[in-house]
Amino acid sequence: LGSVLLLLALYVLQGVPLGLAGSVPLILQSRSASYTEQAFFSLVFWPFSLKLLWAPLVDAVYVRRFGRRKSWLVPTQYVLGLFMIGLSRRVDALLGDGQGRGPDVVALTATFFLFEFLAATQDIAVDGWALTMLSRENVGYASTCNSVGQTAGYFLGNVLFLALESPSFCNKYLRFQPQPRGIVTLSDFLFFWGAVFLITTTLVALLKKENKELTPTKEETKGITDTYKLLFSIIKMPAVLTFCLLILTAKVGFSAADAVTGLKLVEEGVPKEHLALLAVPMVPVQIILPLIISKYTAGPQPLNTFYKAMPFRLLFGLEFAFLVWWTPKVKHEGGFPVYYYVVVLLSYALHQVTLYSMYVAIMAFNAKVSDPLIGGTYMTLLNTVSNLGGNWPSTVALWLVDPLTVKECVGAQEQACGTAAAAELCTKAGGSCVTTLDGYYVESVVCVILGFAWWFLFGPKLKKLQDEGQSSWKCKRTN
Repeated sequence: LGSVLLLLALYVLQGVPLGLAGSVPLILQSRSASYTEQAFFSLVFWPFSLKLLWAPLVDAVYVRRFGRRKSWLVPTQYVLGLFMIGLSRRVDALLGDGQGRGPDVVALTATFFLFEFLAATQDIAVDGWALTMLSRENVGYASTCNSVGQTAGYFLGNVLFLALESPSFCNKYLRFQPQPRGIVTLSDFLFFWGAVFLITTTLVALLKKENKELTPTKEETKGITDTYKLLFSIIKMPAVLTFCLLILTAKVGFSAADAVTGLKLVEEGVPKEHLALLAVPMVPVQIILPLIISKYTAGPQPLNTFYKAMPFRLLFGLEFAFLVWWTPKVKHEGGFPVYYYVVVLLSYALHQVTLYSMYVAIMAFNAKVSDPLIGGTYMTLLNTVSNLGGNWPSTVALWLVDPLTVKECVGAQEQACGTAAAAELCTKAGGSCVTTLDGYYVESVVCVILGFAWWFLFGPKLKKLQDEGQSSWKCKRTN
């Protein structure tokens, strides 16, 4: 039980940096960052998708006396803790003061990219340690600890933080006397978690011993170069290459809905902490859904579920665009009516059904075709490609919102609003910039069209991969 609780605690710590990074775009949006800046910041979420590139290094290089996993886990968590404490002193300046001095997005991106890189490295070490830390009868709890711990950590770093950081939320629900600031700031929050990281890591370093007899000597003798060669030989296989190319392009149709909708709602006046709090009733949905869907994906053809769910998820792209258009129409003095939040919550919940149907189907397929002789490397590669297939369309979708948006200068002669400088000139001339065509709506329609085109042209090809024999997925290894 002690090992299970420790593993859970390590996964909670891992979720906190993820949650904090997820809350920054909402803070930037409330401080009028452009969508090009949001796209740049979205690069922060890439390290978790690319961790396969340095995972073999983490597996193969270590100090034997200290322990295979602790050699990476302890230094990484110490650096994360010190990094958070150091960042807590500068983060308010990086976010801007909201009084004319905007956020320093380049510095924020560089900082949080490093932050997420460290969290991803910690993830590799914890995943590896989970297999030897738990006794053989408890090893099945590893994935439960991962999903529960990461979700809880993300909740603490995202939902809880945004609620406590919001002056309006704190004044309404937690205070008797209104104050101009929330109960915590981002710098307070970072300092607190930095201290938690340092204390936890010290305890793990001193008190937890690795199971020496369970350290897999055969596995570790596979050198770093062997692992990279193995990855390359897996990717070269025709069936795997086809699958990778299809999965890298499958999520283009969802990019506007997934990446831009939440930011648009904040832009239209929905308080960011309210959006974050909608995640609370979604937690049971996210726990129950995979259990229900796995019944349908457990058979020999899990990708049929993926194919059937895709058009429904694409249609949510149009529904979300309608939701954003409808938002300013229902806004009143005191904010938004309850029925508005009910509609948003229902939309999100139904969208989750389609999202999880596709996610669980892909995971089931990856597990089905992965060559058991190679172990985790094969499965990790397929999951990495699947994650990347969601990352790059989101970044591109955010990048294109501003160029696709058309604005006019109203109230001033011969002025334009194409750039920030031009918009400033328009304001100085007594005019104001009015959006005549929002790039988000253009993107929403184009994405749905592209998504359905993919579904018609490439969907059947993806389903056909299920008919390939097991030999098509077996890696021809040269020993």
